[in-house]
Order: sequence, then structure tokens, then C-alpha cells
Amino acid sequence: MPRLLGVDIPNEKAAVVSLTYLFGVGPQTARDLCHLAGIEPHKKARDLAEDELGRLAALLERDYTVEGPLRRQLQQNVTRLRDIKCYRGIRHRVGLPVRGQRTRTNARTRKGPKKTVAGKKGVKDLR
Repeated sequence: MPRLLGVDIPNEKAAVVSLTYLFGVGPQTARDLCHLAGIEPHKKARDLAEDELGRLAALLERDYTVEGPLRRQLQQNVTRLRDIKCYRGIRHRVGLPVRGQRTRTNARTRKGPKKTVAGKKGVKDLR
């Protein structure tokens, strides 16, 4: 199993598909990487030579932000929003949707499982 930037990429898949296992590398970036490194995109990952893996690693290190540094950068962006107490930062802090989605219904992914609150009892008419 070839290793790139500390991540094992799958042997049995094409190089262009295997590269998408790196955080921050999507299908288009994977195609661009194969083209820039001079690698056949449909070649299996197990068939990649050491020099090809080295070229890929060098390209990723030099021109792209992926894996650990990208995760750190995203976390720092959210932390900055929280620190300046802007609307988006407050939504991150409270655990509510950040991008304008409704919360009256849905939003279960951000809010977590439903927490039932006891409702009001019906007020009886005194006639």
C-alpha cells in the first residue's frame, strides 16, 4: 500500500481515485496532480514507482495545502470566528446551523438527537 503524506492510499484503485483519499484532494485536483507529475491516471496505485510517488509528494508539499495543515487552517478559521464573536462564530459555538438553514424543523445534524420538553397542559374551562 503506497503512502503519501502519512496516508495509505488503496492499492487496487486507479491512481487518480487513490489520490482522493487524501484530505483536501478532490477528483479535479487528483487529475491535475497526475498530469503535472506525468503519471497515467488509470494506472493502479500498486504499480506506481518510487520516483512517481516522490514526484507526487513533492508536488503536494510545494503547491497544495492538504491533510494536517489544511485541517489546522480550517480549525483556525472557525476559532477566529468564535473569538471575534461574529454571527457565524456564535452559531459555531452554540452548535446551530451556520449557513442560514432553518432550525424550527430539521437541523438535526447540528442540533443532535431530539430533546423532548414537556408541553403545557390544556387549560380547563371553568364555566
